[in-house]
Amino acid sequence: MSTTSLSHAAARPGYGFRTVAQMEWRKLRSVRSTWYILALFTASMIVLAMLVLSHEGYARLSPADRALFDPTHDCFIGLVLGQLLLGTLGVLAITAEFSSGMIRATFAAVPRRPLVLAAKAAVLGAVTLAVGEVTAFAAFAAGQAVLKAPAPHAMLGQPGVLRAVLVAGAYPALIALIGLGLGALIRHTAGAICALVGVLFVLPLLFVSPSLQNTAQNFLPHPMANSLTAVKPLPHTLPSPATFGLLCAYAVAALVAGAWALARKDA
Repeated sequence: MSTTSLSHAAARPGYGFRTVAQMEWRKLRSVRSTWYILALFTASMIVLAMLVLSHEGYARLSPADRALFDPTHDCFIGLVLGQLLLGTLGVLAITAEFSSGMIRATFAAVPRRPLVLAAKAAVLGAVTLAVGEVTAFAAFAAGQAVLKAPAPHAMLGQPGVLRAVLVAGAYPALIALIGLGLGALIRHTAGAICALVGVLFVLPLLFVSPSLQNTAQNFLPHPMANSLTAVKPLPHTLPSPATFGLLCAYAVAALVAGAWALARKDA
């Protein structure tokens, strides 16, 4: 074979990021559990916001508690469940292929395994961010609609409110990416979901002393969500941009760890 033929063979196009992303989008949308999880996430966020704010006993609060009342933050109590739902979706986005054996066909078509994870992350992140933002605005509107006088209502034009609503939509999308990274690292659905539950709910319980709790709310995802969705500043918390940046770093770290695990030839 001539040198020209070899160079043409080496330059022959393969699967690029766009093609792989389209393939991953077809996978994600063709699975029923994707739509069930997204529907349950949306319903739980809106319903819980309405339940909490419709029963808010503002008139019975003490003056000190009224000063701390945050009608924006209370709209997003559904994130307690919502983060677990979208985190589970992130886990299933890759572990379902390992359990079914379809991952072998995926890697045969796309030998660059980190590229597969990058495409999955892009598609999953776009879908969960879009659904998260729409749901956050819907939960905020529903919560304010049922909030009874004399409780103060929040409006998007007030300082910090729009930022809290936007972050409330982005937070579960970042948890979904963390779930995807854990799924790629562990490669087992039950194990990855248990690890996700441990990170979100078990680790904060280990910080029992007040000093450790102050540290936990700055560096653990679930406590970080409380400070991110609060309009009134919470004590002992980092500024919102720093907290959000740290959470993004966690998602990137989880994906990098997952990409490293997939790149190993025993995957």
